[in-house]
Amino acid sequence: MPQNVPTPTQGGETFPTEPSLTPQESMDQIESQVQELRGLDVLQPVERQLLTTEGLRRHVLENFLKDYTPAEAHDDVLTLHAFGFLPSDFDLIALYTALYTEQVAGFYDDEVKAMYVVQGEAFGGPERMTYAHEFTHALQDQHYDLRGNLKITDENCQQNSEYCAAVQSLVEGDATLVQEFWLTDYATSQDYSEIYEFYGTFQSPVYDSAPEYMQQDFLFPYQQGKDFVRFLYERGGWEMVDAAYQTLPQSTEQILHPERYPDDTPVAVTVPDVRALLPDGWRQVDEGVMGEWYTYLMLSYGRDGVARQSEGEAAAAAEGWGGDAYRVYVSPDEQQFALVFDTTWDTTRDANEFRHTLQRYISRRFNASTQNAGESAWAWEGEAGGYITLHQVDSRLVWLVAPDKATAEAMWQAIKSP
Repeated sequence: MPQNVPTPTQGGETFPTEPSLTPQESMDQIESQVQELRGLDVLQPVERQLLTTEGLRRHVLENFLKDYTPAEAHDDVLTLHAFGFLPSDFDLIALYTALYTEQVAGFYDDEVKAMYVVQGEAFGGPERMTYAHEFTHALQDQHYDLRGNLKITDENCQQNSEYCAAVQSLVEGDATLVQEFWLTDYATSQDYSEIYEFYGTFQSPVYDSAPEYMQQDFLFPYQQGKDFVRFLYERGGWEMVDAAYQTLPQSTEQILHPERYPDDTPVAVTVPDVRALLPDGWRQVDEGVMGEWYTYLMLSYGRDGVARQSEGEAAAAAEGWGGDAYRVYVSPDEQQFALVFDTTWDTTRDANEFRHTLQRYISRRFNASTQNAGESAWAWEGEAGGYITLHQVDSRLVWLVAPDKATAEAMWQAIKSP
């Protein structure tokens, strides 16, 4: 799926911090604490860039959105619209711009290898907690090379979104677990008081107004990522977590079900280009992989409330995912879309379960009744136009959306032999 731009962190017995410590001295202290907690030594000093609040926000925009063009954002919206997440006229860049500057306490920039911190303001509990998290990223980068070895780059993530979602979950889950340990082992009573006060008054109107699927997706690398890393840590300590950077997770399925890591790898699915079967002027806007996580989000957090399945139903339907691939096309006026979503499941039973849930979703989203379209095939005529079909062959399930019945049938004939 179109990758959300990574977001900076927002900002027992305890070990008291001397009240006379300057922000720089406090950062030095936290760096030592994090190295001890994580079991990784700093290989070279990490540069610190002190910026004003406005300067930090400006750098966030330049760093996280500099290569994201309006044309790319527009095509991402069209893809997300095809899968039922957004209206086709949604302004994604405006939302990202507001969201990533809403609350920023600091972050590590893996491109220039520097920590960015707000200058001239109190370096209290929330800032210290954030620094512990972000400094963990600096250690990860020095030991594992986030951009080089892990290939967490805009270019690679556009082509391999499922891989990047999994690896980002490892990276953020690792830092979030370290942050949790830092709070337990090193935060002072004053830190806790300031953190509680911060979250007691914290407001995030932009995040709160974002589409619900996006809210869930922003949290995924931190929440589900932490659960994944904790699973490894509880079974083999940091040594087992370190080993994950050598044998990287490959899918959101592995993050959601850590017991399936590393053996249950995703099945590669290839979808041929069917643009030639569509009317003149139609164009492809995207191709990629949904993965278990986005399949779950589609079913449970789409924009059309009436089509939503319960979280439990959606999770059960998406579990058993084996692999997928999709292509999305739009008409010249962008008022119609065509979709090929080819999925494979661990078992035929898993495919059946997903199909039953997807049938309910399609019927409600397109306000149409299911029609039998042949052996192991089902069809719908959309209320606003378009022809929708599902085809199942054992553990394979293909969802097609086409401008008309003849085109849908031609698309199926073109792709039915994997």
